[in-house]
Amino acid sequence: MENNFKIICPIDFSECSLNAIEFASRLGEQYKADLILFHVLDLDDYRMMFPNDRKFNDQNEFVTLKMEELQKTIQAESIPKGLKSCETVIQEGNIVSSILDFGELIKSNLLVIGTEGMNSLRHNIVGSKASQIVEKSNIDVLVVPRRVFFKAPKKLIYASDYQEEDKLAIQKVVEMARFYDAEIDFVHMSSHQKSIDKALHFTMVDEIKPFVNYDKINFYLKSVRVDLASGLENYLQKSKGDMLITLSKKKSFFDLIFATRLSKKMAYFINRPLWVIKSF
Repeated sequence: MENNFKIICPIDFSECSLNAIEFASRLGEQYKADLILFHVLDLDDYRMMFPNDRKFNDQNEFVTLKMEELQKTIQAESIPKGLKSCETVIQEGNIVSSILDFGELIKSNLLVIGTEGMNSLRHNIVGSKASQIVEKSNIDVLVVPRRVFFKAPKKLIYASDYQEEDKLAIQKVVEMARFYDAEIDFVHMSSHQKSIDKALHFTMVDEIKPFVNYDKINFYLKSVRVDLASGLENYLQKSKGDMLITLSKKKSFFDLIFATRLSKKMAYFINRPLWVIKSF
């Protein structure tokens, strides 16, 4: 585990971002992490909350006050349970680039974001800003749906495309699973369960097992007749998985999910948090 594990939770005071705080703080307790609540000043968001303040004179004061209130609440509730610290940062600028640049600057380990912000259109399911962050980030991203509340996970679903990096990624998954004594399903979705797929599956499992020192892990090869994203959604529901975890790498079938039409593809996973592993 990192000695200085850092979590950034972007906040715009929407219902969804406030829900993301709970995930960030609860995970921060387990990782003994430094938690940074990060807000990018945005006039459009402020206008939605305070349409009568046409000159926006109270924006800075409002944001500062709200951030301090959130900080105090988290410090009181989570630091006694293991969270190392909670700080607030307020910046002006482009929301996506500000979040990504700050994450790189402080060498953050994890971004925890809500699927929707103040300005996200409901029919997009996942806001464009969240989509851009997932696509562009070099840091792991945990995407939290609007109506999904934190609970200690009992089962983590790691969806593999048989990448070499799976051997490193699964170690991150095991680390989280240990916190909650959770099961792990290591699953590969195949459009056709051919003999070559089965051979590759057994080879990959044999290669990964030495990297996993954890008893509660299961390996599955699943054949799907529909598109892979829908098949993965169905498996997530039937297996009662609490979190979907993917490795975002080029030339992976997850390009089907993290593609140009990302916001619509991610609608498949709107009922579960999605952890996208980006780095090791």
